[in-house]
This record gives sequence, structure tokens and C-alpha cells, in this order.
Amino acid sequence: MGRTLETGLKWLVSSLIISQAQAFYVPGWSIKSYNEGEHIPLLVNKVYSDNTQLQYAYYDLPFVCPPTGKTRGSGLLSGQSISLNLGEVLRGDRIVTSDVDLTVGQDTECSFLCNQEVTRKDLKRAKEMVKDGYVVEWIVDNLPGATSFVTVDKTRKYYAAGFKLGFTDFSASTGKPRYFLNNHHTIVIRYRSAPGRAGEKGAKVVVGFEVYTKSIGPNNKRENGCPTDLQEIEGNFELYMPPNRTSDLSLEDSSSFHYTEDTEEGDDNDKIIIPYTYSVYFREDDSIEWNRRWDLYFVNQEEGSRIHWLAIVNSLIICGLLSGIVLMILSKTIRTDIKGRKQGSAEDGKLGLKRKSRAPKSEKATLGLLEQERDIDNDVDVSSDDEAIEDVTGWKLLHSDIFRKPEYGYLLAPLVGSGMQLLFMALGLVLLSAIGVLNPSFRGGFISAGVGLFVFAGVFSGYFSARVYKTFDGQSFGKNALVTACLFPGLLFGLVFILNLFVWAQASSTALPFGTLIAIVLLWLCIQVPLVYLGSWYGFNRTGAWEHPTKTASIPRQIPQQAWYIKSLQSILLAGLIPFTVIFIELLFVFQSMWQDKSGYYYVFGFLSVVSIILIVTVAEVTVVTVYVQLCSENYHWWWQSFLVGGGSAVWVFLYSVWYYFVKLHITGFVSSLLFFVYSFIACCVYGLLTGTLGFLTAYTFIRRLYGAIKVD
Repeated sequence: MGRTLETGLKWLVSSLIISQAQAFYVPGWSIKSYNEGEHIPLLVNKVYSDNTQLQYAYYDLPFVCPPTGKTRGSGLLSGQSISLNLGEVLRGDRIVTSDVDLTVGQDTECSFLCNQEVTRKDLKRAKEMVKDGYVVEWIVDNLPGATSFVTVDKTRKYYAAGFKLGFTDFSASTGKPRYFLNNHHTIVIRYRSAPGRAGEKGAKVVVGFEVYTKSIGPNNKRENGCPTDLQEIEGNFELYMPPNRTSDLSLEDSSSFHYTEDTEEGDDNDKIIIPYTYSVYFREDDSIEWNRRWDLYFVNQEEGSRIHWLAIVNSLIICGLLSGIVLMILSKTIRTDIKGRKQGSAEDGKLGLKRKSRAPKSEKATLGLLEQERDIDNDVDVSSDDEAIEDVTGWKLLHSDIFRKPEYGYLLAPLVGSGMQLLFMALGLVLLSAIGVLNPSFRGGFISAGVGLFVFAGVFSGYFSARVYKTFDGQSFGKNALVTACLFPGLLFGLVFILNLFVWAQASSTALPFGTLIAIVLLWLCIQVPLVYLGSWYGFNRTGAWEHPTKTASIPRQIPQQAWYIKSLQSILLAGLIPFTVIFIELLFVFQSMWQDKSGYYYVFGFLSVVSIILIVTVAEVTVVTVYVQLCSENYHWWWQSFLVGGGSAVWVFLYSVWYYFVKLHITGFVSSLLFFVYSFIACCVYGLLTGTLGFLTAYTFIRRLYGAIKVD
């Protein structure tokens, strides 16, 4: 059994090393191929912006063509919603079938979609969304519609997911901004022959989905709703309605479009018609393999590989220096202290035996000789006591207080349990992503897997929480299990629910549907809480408390005045700065992916896994050094201190988030800013619980080995 487990671990580590610093794309279970003349459904999802955290379902926009409900290929109806997993719902996806007709092998120079009648209020909203730089996400064969670019050296093409809803220009005469809507979309589907027998029969697979946009004004001549010439465009479609108009503005009488400050004045019932058209082209491309089709979305990000390696080298240098300090403490200071302590104990024992063996040679000894011998014995005793006092200093004086239970231990135990739960979830996510199981083609898979791992890791949460709780002489494991199951998940759900109220008011797809909230509550109460209770019962009754190598005295010793750098807040901030320097470069890429480039995908989980391993080692070493310095100052309050020192870098991560918000981002609006700071706070709490638990367990292991080595009762 042990050999099998060892072989499995070696295989797991080898797989992670082979993946190195790249998260390779692993194709899905089956390749979807299409025959000539077969319909390919085009799905519309949402619009999003890097300048705001509010997303909107595409068909919820009042100025786009609504679905007609007509039947499309594969038995899908236009406007039919596609079933989503939990991760897709949580990230704001709302995928619906569109009316765009994509038939394999059939190019369409222009197809008319609709004339959408828009009020002045709807036009104002369209203008605001264009101003905020909103991007549209369409999907074909699980590929997001992309805007195509070329690298600086013009040797490679790469994709940026999504395409612009519109664009902003400035008036040459007034210098004021003018906003234009992209109302024509040129769709390019790149394909190649399907592998295997399907390809021999003429089937094709999609390897690229590109969307090119145009803004075509109403003064262009049209035939059957389409412009007569898509190459020579006379004016773009400006989001402008002349003020004080009470009649409908048709295509023919709106030839003069320009922006003025009076755009929003006038009757709200005034209307304007926006024509929507599209073109479709199928192009064969044998240069792209189907299982490498996502690589084009990452070509531009490959330039950051050098920075990733720089981050790893920086982290290794810091970790190496800390390792040297820890080895010096363990090999020289502590071993020398323990050796001196044992030698001192041995000498005390010999001296005691020597004193016991002394006896008067004759009962007739004179009084002067007895007094002289007593004086000699007194001199020996005093000198031996002084040596013992000199020997027993610093951390060795705390052997009877080091395992004294802390204040608020009933709160520390659930926090450690929640930290183990999050640690299991994080390690699982990083591992699955590094070996390619969670990849961009699995839409919403990262969040879904995270929720699943978190819920089922409740067993570990209850187990560790119960053992720590019983170590602190806790009596009611049921009460501790309830606190563990509700403390962090309850805080998380409460914050999300409050945020949801603000987002609901904005009618954003970021808001969680009521049914999803109920499903999350059921997962929490019906699955996680019983698992936490089960783990708590086993940890409390079957395994019990951890045994300590020393006994605790009834009266605590007095703690001397502490140096400024050992005090709680100062040591937490100073020690937390070191793990932050290990991760801050990689943190920049994570922040860019989450907040600045939401159309992109964070894919370098190989790098992240390496940095995570270095972070774990660094947190453990920093905690050991900090706790040892504290013990040398005769301060035995290390339980909470080790947890807070381990999680101290979370404070620096949150401060980095604040700096990133004001320097790097251009988020506007109260709700968007609230979302940013609350999500950042939640992420820092998760990170702090993770690293705090690592610090706590490392410090406990270190102290047990330290005081177990001297065996002082």
C-alpha cells in the first residue's frame, strides 16, 4: 500500500514538473465537426468593460436586435437560453441563441438583421456604454468572437476576445467627444478538415472565430436593408438625436449627424432607427490545429514569460536567504542551547549525587570543621545556581508556559479549520489548472470546481478545527462544528448577498439570480454543514487533542518588556512584507487578468504553482523565525501571533489592491468601486486564512520539536 502511494505521488509530481511553466490546453472529450451546408449556431453572451465591474446580458440591451424566436439549426430557437453551470452563472454569463445565420461553406456578403427602434433614453444608455468601452462576447463552437491583431514585429497574429460595441471620436471643430455605434459585423469563420474518418468524409472543424466591426450611418444608400457598398462608407452611425424633436426620425431624414451638448434634451418618446446588418465568410486555415486553436488568444501574453521567470528568480532568492537564516537557527543556536541545557542538567545531577554522598567521617568532628564544610557546600551551591541561571535563559524559561491555551481559542480553532478547507481548495485548483484539466474551453469550470472543492473540503475543516479546539480544552465539539461551518461561509455569503442588492438595482447580469442564491444556500446547509460536523466528530472523539511534550504550570510567568519590532502589529507587518515580495510580480499578472483584461484569460498556472510552492516555504520560514525571536524575548503568547504573522502579507496585498485601483484602473461609478473593494477584501481574507493556517501549523510543529528535544518536565 505504501509503495503504491509513493508511486502515485511520484507520478503526480512528475506530471506537474513536465507541465513546467505553461498550462497547456487540453481539448474537450470530443471534437465537434460540421458537414457542408450544416448550420452552426452563433450564441450571444454578454457585454463587459474594463472600466466597470457591471456586465449586462446582450439581449437585455434595448438598442440591439431582439431575438425573433425562429428555428435555427440543431433544433435551437432564436432567443433560447443555453443551460449554464454554476461557474458560468456566478461570473455573469447569460448565453442565448441568436438570429445570425452561419451555414458551413456559404459566404454572405451582407444580410439584414433588423431595424431597431430606439428612444432617446435608450440612445443615452448606448452612448454611456460606448463611452465606458464595453466589449461584446459572441460564441461559435465554444470559441469567443475575437478581434484580430498582429504582433509588433508583424510575424504572428493573435486574438483579443470580444469586439467593441462602438468607438469614440472627437469633433475637429469643437474638440468634443462623439460616440459611434458599430452596427455592421463581418464574421470570419476559419476552419480545417476534421481529423480521422470524419475529415475523409468532408467534415470540418472550427479553428477560429473573428469579428470585424463597422459603423454605417443612415445616409448610406441601402438595398433590402443592406448598404449597397460596404467598402465606401459615407459617414458612421453617431449616437445622436437632434434636440426638441417630437416626431420619429427615419433613415432618410437623419442625414445630418453631429454631437452637441443638447443631445439629451427633448421628448423621451422621440425615436431613432438603428439598422443592423452582418456578413459571413468561411476561410480554410490549415496552419491551426484544432487542439491548439486557443493558442492565438495567448500569443500576445507569451511576451510576459521573461517577467514570470524574473518573478520566480526573485522569489527563489528571498526564499534561499530565509532558508539560510532558519538553518542557522536550527543548526547552531538551538542545537547549542539544547546541548548546553542537557550538559547543565547532567552536571547538576552529578553535583547533587556528590552532595548526597558527603557525610561526616566521625561524629566527634569539631564544630569548626563542620562549619568549614558547610561554608564550602554553600559556596558550591551558589556557584552552581548561577551557572544554571546563566544557562536557562530566553526560550528555555518558557517550558512550563509555552503550551498555555490562548485567549479566544474557541475562535482560533474555527479559523484554522476554515484555513485548511481553503488550502485544500486552492491546492486542488492550482494542480488541476497546471496539468490542463481546467482550461479556457471549460467555460466556468474554474469557479465550479472551486465551489465543489470548497464544499467537500468541509470534512478537513471540521477535523482540524475539532483537534485544535480540544487541544485548547474545548468541551462541546458540536458548538465548535457549528461555528466552523458558519463563520467564514456565513461572512462570504453575507457580503455577496449585500453586493447583490446593489447589482440588482443596476439590472446587471453580474447579479446572481434568486434561484442560484437558494442553490448556494442548499449546498452550504445540506452538504457542507453535515460534512463539517462529520469531520469534527471524528477529530474530537476518535483522534482527540494533540499531546504536548511539556507540562503547563498553574501560575503564568510574567512577560518582560518587549522590543518594538516584537510587538504584535509591528511584527505582523514586518514579517508579512517578506511573503508579499515573493508574490507581488505574479500578483500583477493576476490583477491584470481579473480587473484590466477581463476579455483575456489567465493561463500560466504552471508559473503560479511554482510561485505558490515558494510562497508556502517562505511563509513557514518567516513564521518560524518570528516566533523564535518572540520566544527568545520570553513571550509565550505565540498561538494567535503565529496565525497573524502567517497571514500578515494579506494586509500588504490589500494595500496593493488600493494602489492598483487608483493608479492602474479607471473604474467609474459607486457600485463598480464597491464591487472592486469588496471582492478584493474577500480575496485577501481567503489568502490570509490560507497563509495564517500555514503559519500556525508550522509554528506548532516547530515548538513541539523544540521543547520535545530538551525534555523538560
